[in-house]
Amino acid sequence: MNQNTNNYLAEERIGKLLLKFSIPCIMSLLVSSLYNIVDQIFIGRGVGYLGNGATNVVFPITVISLAIALMLGDGAAAYLSLCQGKKDVKSGNKSMGNVVMLLVAFGVIMAVLFAVFKSQILTAFGATENNLPYANEYFDYIILGIPFFVVGNGLNSIIRADGSPKFAMITTLAGCIINVILDPVAIFALHMGMKGAAIATVAGQIVTAICGIVYILFRAKTFKLTLKNMTPDMVVIGKFVPLGISSFLTQLSIVVIMGVMNNVLVKYGAMSKYGADIPLTVVGIVMKVFQIVVSICIGIAAGSQPIVGYNYGAGEYRRVKELFTTIIKAEAIVGLVSVLLFELFPLQITSIFGSEDGLYNEFAVLSFRIFLSMIILTCIQKSTSVFLQSLGKPVMAMGLSLLRDFVLSVPLAIFLPMFFGVEGALLSAPVADIVTTVAVVLMSISVVKELDSKINSDEDDAKEAQVA
Repeated sequence: MNQNTNNYLAEERIGKLLLKFSIPCIMSLLVSSLYNIVDQIFIGRGVGYLGNGATNVVFPITVISLAIALMLGDGAAAYLSLCQGKKDVKSGNKSMGNVVMLLVAFGVIMAVLFAVFKSQILTAFGATENNLPYANEYFDYIILGIPFFVVGNGLNSIIRADGSPKFAMITTLAGCIINVILDPVAIFALHMGMKGAAIATVAGQIVTAICGIVYILFRAKTFKLTLKNMTPDMVVIGKFVPLGISSFLTQLSIVVIMGVMNNVLVKYGAMSKYGADIPLTVVGIVMKVFQIVVSICIGIAAGSQPIVGYNYGAGEYRRVKELFTTIIKAEAIVGLVSVLLFELFPLQITSIFGSEDGLYNEFAVLSFRIFLSMIILTCIQKSTSVFLQSLGKPVMAMGLSLLRDFVLSVPLAIFLPMFFGVEGALLSAPVADIVTTVAVVLMSISVVKELDSKINSDEDDAKEAQVA
């Protein structure tokens, strides 16, 4: 491991480092989110809103796959950065070999499981009688790309930790460009409908995975991948997997919420003037727009992960504290801009995915303005969780993710509609955000106090050394 490659992480200005690492990370995560969204835009215009509803039903399997990829990739990346700070070459190399082995294995296993339990999955995520044929067609081809999707996204985290955030961005962007080019060709020129959109997506995922594999084999700078290091080591796996739990829960929460929300929306939507299909389709669009904002805020925090991990491992606690405050300020700005867009231009955002009738547009405006009204708090919560993960505090990071996305959001999505109808489901997100913010503030105070204590301790040691 060439330690000089990463020495600048402890020396360069914080603002410059964040720009260097976070922007490519944001772009990588955004492009990953855009795969399904691009499909939805073209499907909305070429197939119709039932096709869009079908992609919403299938979307959770993509998010489940991403959750596994990020748990392994982000966890190993955080561990690699800590090893770099501690100058632990052997552990860093071993973790890289093990994570590559796990990414390939989990990608194949999940594709097989999805294929076997297809009917149960589509039913669980709210497929209706009207959109089920479209969902089946889309699902059959999407699962072929799952192994490539898992490997590509997991390796992207590793590539960023290796000090090549631009390359990570380029690999993901290359796949997305392939998808964007092939989507209209397959849907409009070849009239392949849902199947064409899925094939275009898989083609892009294959390109991204191949680029990542080429990098770790021939261009890695701070670790060396060998067959010996790929031998399963449960001690090493047990060290890096917990560091990715927060990333896993962040993504998995989207799946759980979508599963609960889809079923609630179908049930209570059918009792309302909107019917079952309009709420299902609209909230699916809102969730994907939400995913874009989450990608930006997690990109800022996850992009800083190598910087935080290296400085924390090297004992540069003052820089770690400065990183934390800078990240929170950036997240607040992203959240504020997002709130303004969703409150002022909900109809314009919805129209990107296709134009429909009055009731469809009415529920779309309502959904954006209610469901995403407190997204500024979501941004701060998500970034704080990722930051705690970067410090090697998986329990605290996991606690924040669990609180908002499982303990609060899911029960609220179930119970609020009992009193407020289909609109009650939209209230679950802002209520969960407000309550979770209390925990975020308390944990942030605890982290800052801990860093201050370490800073004061180091200064006292330095003074004693001077006296001696």
